[in-house]
Amino acid sequence: MTVVLITRRGCHLCDEALVALRSLGVEPDMRDVDEDELLHAQYDFRVPVVLVDGRVVGEGKVRPEDLRRALHLA
Repeated sequence: MTVVLITRRGCHLCDEALVALRSLGVEPDMRDVDEDELLHAQYDFRVPVVLVDGRVVGEGKVRPEDLRRALHLA
């Protein structure tokens, strides 16, 4: 399973999403939306965005229970 967290510097919701993922034992591949034109075009105002195997499973205010379900930990 591949977990990607699309984030940007200074984003408190991104920090919260990272803490939630790590609390579930997941270390995501981090991508900065401002350093990639394609990501910026897709996700600019949606960060943080959590992708599991390429599928969006959370964005904005990411809830730990949604992550557990998406990661099949529930």
